[in-house]
Order: sequence, then structure tokens, then C-alpha cells
Amino acid sequence: MRVVRVFTGEDVRYGLADAASITLITDEPFSAWETDDVISMTGARLMPPAMPTKIVCVGINYKQHAREMGHDLPTEPLIFLKPPTSMNAPGGEIHLPPGAGRVDYEGELAVVIGKRTHRVSVDEALSHVLGYTCANDVTARDLQKRDGQWTRAKGFDGFCPLGPWVETDLDPSDLQIETFVNGELRQSARTSDMIFDVATLVSAISHTMTLLPGDTVLTGTPSGVGELHAGDTVEVRIQGIGSLSNRVV
Repeated sequence: MRVVRVFTGEDVRYGLADAASITLITDEPFSAWETDDVISMTGARLMPPAMPTKIVCVGINYKQHAREMGHDLPTEPLIFLKPPTSMNAPGGEIHLPPGAGRVDYEGELAVVIGKRTHRVSVDEALSHVLGYTCANDVTARDLQKRDGQWTRAKGFDGFCPLGPWVETDLDPSDLQIETFVNGELRQSARTSDMIFDVATLVSAISHTMTLLPGDTVLTGTPSGVGELHAGDTVEVRIQGIGSLSNRVV
């Protein structure tokens, strides 16, 4: 099942998507719902597929990325937050903030929580997940180095593209993840290369903060991060999910 949020009429609605159409549903996918109208996928204006109360991100979760950034391998998940206002839609524009300096792409697998998750075990964790989507943890790299912590560098409006939908029927353990800039491959890895897998991350985060339906976990980026410039198109592709593409302005 593919869960989308789509702008239709004057409302943003949840729906279930296939290649040709979107079946709107009467409520959020985390509660009881019924099917409603059907609209065409062609020309549909997709929105970020979840509305999280928080976006929990994981840093340094691929060995090669740790090496390229000059970090030691973590012994437990390194977590930080992006604000919900950083979300950006599929096809949305990533605005380069004035004075921010270098801005990088970071393609990532995102996990969308399906039900309240509080201090769950690793074995229980995946049963609390609704599904998975593509993410781009856009980062103002100069500010990250200057500040010594990551909130400002990661938190600009539009710095968290998500989409195109939440894929619910997916095993996240060994998926190909790739990032392209202007059609050129820049990142390529498999989620099996993660230091901490999805279940471990969800469990660990839930022991620090309660995750609510719609909350989104970004699981870290592979090596190959690099700079974005105005006019670039950056695309994150994940096996079994699809493609998330955004233009830089």
C-alpha cells in the first residue's frame, strides 16, 4: 500500500496511490478510515506524505560516511531533530538561505511511525512503523561546522524534502539507496550498510522520546555527500519506494 498526501480542491487529503490514480480516504491512515473519491495521479500535487510532530534524524549511521566526515564510529545512535517546518514536498524548491555558505544534499531512508511508540524493544519496533519513504536531509555545512551543533544547519524551511509516498509493504533491511544531482550518481549504498538498523533506531529513540503517529525518523546518509547550487536538481531513489526530486533555487 502506498499512502500519499495530496492537495485537491482547497484541502490536503490522505489517499492510497497506485500508478494511475489516488483513492482518497476519509481520515488519517493511522485511524479508522473509509475510501472516498478517486482522482488521477497525472498532475496530482503531492505533499509530504506525513505530518510529524517531530522529525528525528540519525547522524553518522554509515561507516563510509563517518570516514568522509572525519568522525569515529558511534557506539549508540547519534540523534538530532529537524523542525516540521523544514519539510518540503516532492517537486518542491529547496531555497539556498542567504549567507548560509555551502549547502549539501544527504539522501536517506525515512521511517514513518504508525502508532504511539514508547520504550519498545528492538523486536517490537517494526510493528510500530507505518512504512517508509525517501528523504533529503539538506544541510548548511558551513553553519554546522561553525555552530558545533546541528539545529540551525539542518533546520531551515524546506531543508527536509520527503516523499513521494509512504510504502507500507517493504522490508527495510537491504534496500538500494542512491542520490543523483542533475542526473549524475553521487551516492550509492544499501541500507544493510547501516551501523544501526531501522528496528534498533526506532527502539533506541523511543527510549528517549515517545514517537507519535506520523513522526518521521531519518536513518542517516551514505558517503558521497556534496554541495548543491542554484539550478541543480537533486533526486533520491530508494529501491521499492520510488524517487524524490527537488530543484535548488
